[in-house]
Amino acid sequence: MNALTAEVIGTALLILFGNGVVANVVLARTKGNDSGWIVISAGWGVAVFIGAFCAADFSGAHLNPAVTVAMAVAGKLAIGEAVGYIIAQFLGAILGAALVYCFYHEHFNVTEDADAKLACFCTSPAIRNLPQAFFCEVVGTFALILPIFLMAVPSLIHGDAPAETDPRLGLGALGLLPVGMLVFGIGLSLGGTTGYAINPARDLGPRLVHALLPIQGKRDSDWNYSWVPVVGPLVGGALAAAVYLAIA
Repeated sequence: MNALTAEVIGTALLILFGNGVVANVVLARTKGNDSGWIVISAGWGVAVFIGAFCAADFSGAHLNPAVTVAMAVAGKLAIGEAVGYIIAQFLGAILGAALVYCFYHEHFNVTEDADAKLACFCTSPAIRNLPQAFFCEVVGTFALILPIFLMAVPSLIHGDAPAETDPRLGLGALGLLPVGMLVFGIGLSLGGTTGYAINPARDLGPRLVHALLPIQGKRDSDWNYSWVPVVGPLVGGALAAAVYLAIA
C-alpha cells in the first residue's frame, strides 16, 4: 500500500470512529444517546489510535493537514509530497463522514435537533466569538503537535535520518498509544470551547458532506465559522514545528 492510499484509509477510519462516537452520543434513540463528553473524548482518542496504527508503516500516519504542514516546516516533507498527503486526508475524511451518515441513517431521520446533526460532521463554538475560537484552535493544535514532535525519534526530525526528507514521525506502533491518549486529554481539557477540531480535514471534509447530503431536517453548514477549524490548526501546527526546531 502506498503512502497516499494509507492516508485515505487511515483518515477515513479516524472519521468513522471519531464522528461515529459523536453520532452515537448526540443522535436520538441510539444505545449511547446522551452518554456525555467523556465518551466523545475517549472515542476520539481511540479513533486517532486506530487510524494511525493502520497507516503508520506506510505513510507515517499524519491523518491531519496540521501534522503534514508541521513536518514540512520541520524540513521533513517536500512541498509536493505534502500537497498529496493533504488531498488524501481530505478524501479520507469525506469518505469517513459519508460512512457515518449511512451507518446512522435511521437515527438522523428520527433526530429533530438540527444542531446535533451538524455536530456529527463538524465542530462549532460553545460561545460564538470567532477570534477566541481561533485562538483555542491554535493552542489546541499546538498542544497536539509539539508533544508529538517531542515523543518522536529525534533523528527523524533533525535530519539525521538516511533520507533527506522522511514523512514518518518515528513513533512506532506502541508510540501511537500515547498520541491517542494525548487526543483524549486535549478533548477533556481543551475541547469545551470549540469541540477541538485540531485537524482541518476532520472538520472541512465532513462539513462539505453535511452540505451535500440530503439529510432530513438539517440546518445550514455554518460556513461563516468554517475557516476557524481550518486556519487555526494550520497556524498551531506550524508554530509547534517552529518552536520545536528552536528548542530541540
